[in-house]
Amino acid sequence: FATHLLSAVMLAALLLCAHGAPVETALTDNPAGEFSGEGQVESSNPQNTSTAFTSVLDLTVQHKNHFEDEFKNAVSYDSLDDYKPASLPPNCPASNFSKEACLRRLVEGLQIYTVLLKYVESEFPTSHIKSQTGKLIESLKQKVSLMSLTSVQEEELLKNLNNSKDTYLRKMTAYCILSKLHWFVVDGKRAIDKREDKAKSRLRSTSTLVSSFTAYHPVGAHRFLSVS
Repeated sequence: FATHLLSAVMLAALLLCAHGAPVETALTDNPAGEFSGEGQVESSNPQNTSTAFTSVLDLTVQHKNHFEDEFKNAVSYDSLDDYKPASLPPNCPASNFSKEACLRRLVEGLQIYTVLLKYVESEFPTSHIKSQTGKLIESLKQKVSLMSLTSVQEEELLKNLNNSKDTYLRKMTAYCILSKLHWFVVDGKRAIDKREDKAKSRLRSTSTLVSSFTAYHPVGAHRFLSVS
């Protein structure tokens, strides 16, 4: 048993001590210019990213409340799907996607939504959601390197929206964009959090194994970790 335990702990210690070993960590903010994938340790305070997520979701919920106040159940919120633009980005899949891939999907999608929010602001001029979404993008871009959309791409996205002169149709399209943005952010954050929780669980298991071996074999563990 001791031999098997020693082998397991040696492997665990190598994973923890090896230079460049991949470690997935919490969704946090890095110093500007540093991009983090699954193989980088993110060391800054996560508060800014968390606050940015909350700010966007608070505003999308407010718009849902505005919708319900305006139409007083005469129009169902679910009916907004009928006004869904074709250019909406896909969500991060529930499985078979790494944390970095989800981060990329989230940032790419938010960049598209930022363009669509120009349309929203033409219907709701007092909305601050575009600026808050921009802050969320900047926070996430410190974790993954992505190019911004070109002016041609932005023009194409806006061209595909409902540019009818009908005030009602335009308003429904704007509400739909806000509704889809809300669930895009919710699903994206949930997908990333899920992957981070799994990474933390694996790290805790490894740390527990190392601690257990150290407690029972302090001399052998010290020698091994010193060499590593």
